[in-house]
Amino acid sequence: MPRIRSTARPANRRRRKSSAAPTETVAATVAPVEFTPVRGVKLKHVSTITMIVAFLCLFAYLAGRVDVSAATSTAGYAQSAGKEHAMFLGLRTAKYEVQDMAKAKQWYSKALGIEPYFDQPAFYVGYNVGGYDLGLVPAPKAETKRAAAGVAYWGVEDAHAAYKRLIDLGATPVEAVQDVGGGMLVGEVRDPFGNILGIIYNPLFKPGETK
Repeated sequence: MPRIRSTARPANRRRRKSSAAPTETVAATVAPVEFTPVRGVKLKHVSTITMIVAFLCLFAYLAGRVDVSAATSTAGYAQSAGKEHAMFLGLRTAKYEVQDMAKAKQWYSKALGIEPYFDQPAFYVGYNVGGYDLGLVPAPKAETKRAAAGVAYWGVEDAHAAYKRLIDLGATPVEAVQDVGGGMLVGEVRDPFGNILGIIYNPLFKPGETK
């Protein structure tokens, strides 16, 4: 009986050959890539350009800053020169020296009809008088009779009545109430501690409307 040769092995061989063929074809079609080096700017030149740009920016910044400062200072000078009269914002404190703080506090509290808002007799006692500060400071060597220096006039509604009341409380007359024009009445007394107190009725002066 004749043998029948199996064809399985050759078939496998053919498959291997046929499967390897596409790989060889793809490999053959891929061409090698050549990289051509690109010649750029030298690092030395980049550093030089960067430094030039930086200096130009710095110069422009400083030039602009000087111009702005000069303009601001000029405007500020013109504004201050034009408003030099407004340097003072108004009366804040009238200071009175006294030898005996306890007695002075008692007298002023009665004369003003209010208690101090700040009470430290060792160095200061302050009264809020219509939004203005009347302060007492200790001065052991303060004379009871001394020359007036920068008299502060305190506003009152009735100059004659206020003057009389201060005298009744122990103050001594310095200048009687008098009309100084425009309906303004002023007077001066000396408190029991040597300070000059001025009183004034001024219908022309409105503190709330003053700018």
